Amino acid sequence: MKRARLLSVLSILAGGLFGLIASTQTWLDATINDGAAEAIHVPGADAIPLLAPLSLAAIAAAMTLSIAGVAFRYLIGALVVIIGIALLTFNVRLLTGASAQDVAAAVTEATGIAGESAIADMVTSLTQTPWVLVTIIAWLLVIGGGVITLITARSWPASGKKYRVAAGGAHHSGPLDKIDSWDELSRGDDPTQSA
Repeated sequence: MKRARLLSVLSILAGGLFGLIASTQTWLDATINDGAAEAIHVPGADAIPLLAPLSLAAIAAAMTLSIAGVAFRYLIGALVVIIGIALLTFNVRLLTGASAQDVAAAVTEATGIAGESAIADMVTSLTQTPWVLVTIIAWLLVIGGGVITLITARSWPASGKKYRVAAGGAHHSGPLDKIDSWDELSRGDDPTQSA
């Protein structure tokens, strides 16, 4: 099931990277009435403050997933699904009804005016850019990768299996030389006892 692991890791990684890139793009244009009727461009990270940190968490989870053991695969898969659902929920809320509260930080930074009611009175219109809708694809990729992980994690090949030594190690059938004796001591065996 190498394909399932590859698909899972790549979809989570792609979704996380896309989300991180999207956090720097303009998601909302807020027109404010401060005499000049200027537009304020609000990046995704301001509209959804958890966007960049959770995108980074998805990227880290994808990297960790590629080397994790079975138990951690399930844990990471569940965590990734939760991250994806949280970000999808934030996105859908913003898509269905952005409010002045979503642009409050950017408006305060641009005008110096703070306070929920003052900002709500100041913002005359909010326009969404395509990034709000397009980023939903990133969260669907993250959720899909997490679900694939949860379904197929047990069947993934173990990482680093070819480098593991079987318990007990190799035994010599002939007499031990000085190097073999030191190797036995390193393993915790007594080379003076005959097998």
